[in-house]
Amino acid sequence: MCCNYDLTYNDFNPTVFYVSKVKMVNEGIYHDHDFTELAYVLSGKGKYLVDGDEYDVEAGDLIICNPGVKHTHISYNSKEPTIEFISGFTGFHFKNMSPNSIELSDGSCIIHTTAELKQEISMHCYAMIAERERNLVGKYFMFKTHLMQMLLLVMREIADVEKSDQKGCNFESYNKSYAVNRIINYLNENYEHKISLEQIAHNMYLSPVYISKIFKEETGESPINYLIKIRLEKAKDILLNVDGGSIKNIANQVGYDDVYHFSKLFKKYYGISPLYYKKRAMRNNAANE
Repeated sequence: MCCNYDLTYNDFNPTVFYVSKVKMVNEGIYHDHDFTELAYVLSGKGKYLVDGDEYDVEAGDLIICNPGVKHTHISYNSKEPTIEFISGFTGFHFKNMSPNSIELSDGSCIIHTTAELKQEISMHCYAMIAERERNLVGKYFMFKTHLMQMLLLVMREIADVEKSDQKGCNFESYNKSYAVNRIINYLNENYEHKISLEQIAHNMYLSPVYISKIFKEETGESPINYLIKIRLEKAKDILLNVDGGSIKNIANQVGYDDVYHFSKLFKKYYGISPLYYKKRAMRNNAANE
């Protein structure tokens, strides 16, 4: 790690009781739990009553309901209902806070997330919702890993580590680098298939605009240009092989249905056509035999 900031006193090993996607269609029942519940507003606006205080909430807001704290949503819009992600869990203890509690310095229970934190938390929420709907083997452990990452992102926001005196500690860059590395791995593993920015965004649970922004910040180019370079480098390797097949076949192998488009891109990047590159490679091989 880039710094020694310690977030926990004891084992960070939460037990997840449930995850759910909820539509506010009726006013809720004022209640509490003996565990922590987080509600994250995915879309829409509404009001929450928490421990006797009313809060206006909207998409991107995180509502923290610690053990014993009464809470409910008290208003909703029937035309544009508010959609929430909700999870109940226990088994954590953060530094300078009570066990199984997330305590804000201003005494409130609402975190209005920044644009980038909103993207990160939304990604984990939608990932957990997808796991719940697919009901595959290991579902619980996927819940747990996503929830743990989500909690740590929240703690970083609360602790404001990036503005502390811990030099060399930039969690924002770390999170961006992690996401960009995942995208690069995906492109390298799937370059032969049809890939769009929207598809990458869907797989990452992030918006296309955000992905383009962080990818260019980290690599200096767009995801699609990066993909083109991967495909053309793969094509060069195949063209060097005498048994690589026709130019059309090679184009298909690296994800291009249109051989003309492939040839045009190849010449743009390397200054010669793929056919000439292949013939030159064959001549060089013959001369070396």
